[in-house]
Amino acid sequence: MKIKKAYLTLLILAAPFAYSQDGIPIYSDYFADNYYLLHPSMAGAAANNQVRLTARQQWFDQNEAPNMQTLSFNARLGDQSGVGAIVFNDKNGYHSQGGGYLTYAHHIMFSRSEADLNQLSFGLSAGLIQSKLDETQFDPNDFDPIIAGIIQSSSYFNVDAGMSYNFLNFSGHFTVKNIIFQNRSIYTEKFEPNNQRRYLVSAAYAIGQYGSTWAYEPSFLFQWHERTGEQSVDINFKAYREMDFGKLWGGLSYRRSFDGAEFLDGAEIKNQKLQHITPVVGANYKNFLFAYTYSHQSGSIKFSGGFHQITLGYDFLGGRPEPYDCNCPAIN
Repeated sequence: MKIKKAYLTLLILAAPFAYSQDGIPIYSDYFADNYYLLHPSMAGAAANNQVRLTARQQWFDQNEAPNMQTLSFNARLGDQSGVGAIVFNDKNGYHSQGGGYLTYAHHIMFSRSEADLNQLSFGLSAGLIQSKLDETQFDPNDFDPIIAGIIQSSSYFNVDAGMSYNFLNFSGHFTVKNIIFQNRSIYTEKFEPNNQRRYLVSAAYAIGQYGSTWAYEPSFLFQWHERTGEQSVDINFKAYREMDFGKLWGGLSYRRSFDGAEFLDGAEIKNQKLQHITPVVGANYKNFLFAYTYSHQSGSIKFSGGFHQITLGYDFLGGRPEPYDCNCPAIN
């Protein structure tokens, strides 16, 4: 009984991080120069076209450890249009989901010259996602009328929409995920409601002159789930150093939920809110990008082990012939 209560507490404490993660879960992918995964309005917004591959894994010594992979591409078309595509696979034990998104973005430039950055962007992503529950390995002796002993699956369509504003060293974004209410047939309404809508607000400002050796970028990301009212915030800081071969950079992200759960510590009742600390290191070598992040959960009760994530990227011409005259890492 104590073991079951401990697992239940862990699930409750992890809820703000994993609950209602329909579509691509929001982890630390964006922290490794991958804002398009969060905001459809960033498709084709950068000076170069981009390809990004991410792989995330927890508990390397476990066969059914949570893991996720994403492959994304976004590019500029003409002066005002951008397109993008994402495919992903997300697995956690017997539960898994996968699918893809197609994106169109429209960019409006207010710059007085081609060198200045003053851009307002709107983006729309349409996605098809399939959720699966593998019940084939469940113990048939534990009779439960809900369990069918098969691989159950359900597919659904949804839409993300958002806007971004990039002005010199500043960038701000607002995105709504899973706009359409969708019913599912795998889980009950209690565990998988038809309202998976999420709201994201993020902003960043790079400190340092264009062309300088060092630059620093504080940023934040705020999330709010409409149905459950769950909220969390990421506070981030990154530093960049220009090198002869490209760029080296590193940073630290701190995620904290506004929701928590009570647990019993001996005879004392305590409350814990989800907290994640994520360092990142990365490098740009010519047109290539490599980044590594590690997410560690803090608190008295936590999942054992952390999340390891690797990001590989390639930037290629097609967006702009020259970068903008600004210290704007997400664009240049």
